[in-house]
Amino acid sequence: MAVELEETEGFSLQQHALYSKYLDSLKAEFNKLLTNPPTYDKSVDDFDRIKLIGAGAFGNVFLVRDKITFSYHAMKVFDKNVAMEKSLVKQLLLEKKILQCIKFPFTISLDYCCKDNVYVFYILPFEIGGEFFNYMRKVETLSEPALQFYASQVVLALEYLHHLGVIHRDVKPENILLNEKGYLKLADFGLCKMLKKRTWTLCGTPEYLAPEIILSSGYNAGVDWWALGILIYEMNASFPPFYSSNPMKLYEKITDGHYKCPETMSKNCRGIVKGLLQVDNTKRLGSLKGGTYDIKSHPWFHEIKWQDILLQRLEAPYIPVCKSQGDTTNFPHLAECNLRKSKTNYGVKEFADF
Repeated sequence: MAVELEETEGFSLQQHALYSKYLDSLKAEFNKLLTNPPTYDKSVDDFDRIKLIGAGAFGNVFLVRDKITFSYHAMKVFDKNVAMEKSLVKQLLLEKKILQCIKFPFTISLDYCCKDNVYVFYILPFEIGGEFFNYMRKVETLSEPALQFYASQVVLALEYLHHLGVIHRDVKPENILLNEKGYLKLADFGLCKMLKKRTWTLCGTPEYLAPEIILSSGYNAGVDWWALGILIYEMNASFPPFYSSNPMKLYEKITDGHYKCPETMSKNCRGIVKGLLQVDNTKRLGSLKGGTYDIKSHPWFHEIKWQDILLQRLEAPYIPVCKSQGDTTNFPHLAECNLRKSKTNYGVKEFADF
């Protein structure tokens, strides 16, 4: 249960200290689940496959319904052979490990997982609002209060993950979902990593890559705060601050750190974007001595009541269309695809722990 914070103007050091204790308790729960992970007795045959709602480079997502409880879920499907060919087995196992241990209002978590001879399956909550990216594209620009509302949830999600020692590494609108109340869920942990100090892997979405990833200089959780800066800018301007159809020119723009803010962007919004888009990670908001306190106490977030956001007490700027529990109105129409069957059990050794 969330700690109750006394509401004051802005975000105080006292509130930060109390909230840190709450995060400590969540970390203890996370570590307990890491040591004793949950087990699942569901198989893919326990679900009716209804509709394809997402298609990615390495897997598809289906809306499914539990045959016993009639509850709806999103089923993410990965081909075991493709995972082995692309050397993704280790990352899939890590993603599963993290998803089954994280429990937070603004991060997706695992309901069940299972496998058959050909595929492995993540059974996830069905977030009826669909991708935040589609909503952003539909409205084009967001009001300042809406920007702050959505950005504050991403801040809380990243603060929680970083407190656990997890970095996401692929924060972008396509990896954020809207729930039935219009609140956000950070999803797709396919590039996540449990990090103690630094890592050097080149991964992520080009427009959202932090300079230190491109320069192979080693990086930490600061790359997620850079991505938050890109997200806030894009929510405001409807396009990212760094863009080029030529990848090398794009990377040059990012490492130079030069961008222009729209005239409509407020002074405080410019300030937080500037603080997050510091090319030098040691000078970046979130990576300084004050940590997330520097972000949550920033003037741009002055009107945000963090406790109300955490407990989802406020009415969201947009409430997704929801005609029924299995409504897919907020998802794109995709051509259906069939899942293969095989008498051969692939990846028996590789996926023994799945």
